Amino acid sequence: MTDRMPAAFVGHGSPMNTLEDNRFTAAWRALGQSMPRPRAILCVSAHWFINGSAVTAMRQPRVIHDFYGFPRELFAFDYPAPGSPEVAREVAEVVQPAFVGLDEDSWGLDHGTWSVLAHVFPRADIPVLQLSLHGAQGMAYHVDLGARLAPLRDRGIFIIGSGNVVHNLRVLDRGREGAFDWGERFDGEVRRVMTTDPGALPQVEAHPDYAMSVPTPEHFLPLAYLAGLCRAASEPAVPFIEGGTMGSLTMTSYLLGGAPRKSVHEDADGAGSMPDPRRVPPEQTNM
Repeated sequence: MTDRMPAAFVGHGSPMNTLEDNRFTAAWRALGQSMPRPRAILCVSAHWFINGSAVTAMRQPRVIHDFYGFPRELFAFDYPAPGSPEVAREVAEVVQPAFVGLDEDSWGLDHGTWSVLAHVFPRADIPVLQLSLHGAQGMAYHVDLGARLAPLRDRGIFIIGSGNVVHNLRVLDRGREGAFDWGERFDGEVRRVMTTDPGALPQVEAHPDYAMSVPTPEHFLPLAYLAGLCRAASEPAVPFIEGGTMGSLTMTSYLLGGAPRKSVHEDADGAGSMPDPRRVPPEQTNM
């Protein structure tokens, strides 16, 4: 009998975390070391935001360097994990009657996936698939789709969302330690929901700090998949990284069904180096 795999949401922060050794990348490595080896990994990344739900179904997904303004070393980074058309078909089948299409040639693994997996499973020897975010659907749709994925945990598949709870690049303050007050309030409300009633996550859209914290939905929606998995398991999530940096970014991360080590609290040096927003337009850093 296969062990039930944990599931997680990781605040991925800057793509530079791929190359850096800090308290957050250390927590990602500890996560990989503390869990059974998955049969496959299904990642819901903020950076595949399209008008539909699809799963990568190629045997060798390409590595996508979907950002601008970062050092050459980051563009040279490779994470040559295999894919799995067989697991992709399982994903499409398990969510029925919801529809998830099979993407055999258009996407691959973007930095929301490989910047984290470079630390969680650095050998890149486990099949990795990505599930897109359906940009035309509201949060309830994503929570429901996450819940439909729950049987995959019993088939050895590690499901991980990668984004950020608070993600507003237009008001970054590189010199600030921690989050702005509005970011701390919103992050705290999300933490309250995820640790008590994760299925109620769509309610945070009514929070007065939602608009500043989530000016666009793609970095927040990967958390909805963990909320759905929590709902299906009738279990809350447990934070294993907490806090914010540069004012408008939080690194708070959650785990379901595992045994996280002591929660890591964020400070200014933990989110990875980033381009100076005064020189690179925030919308082009695509963090």
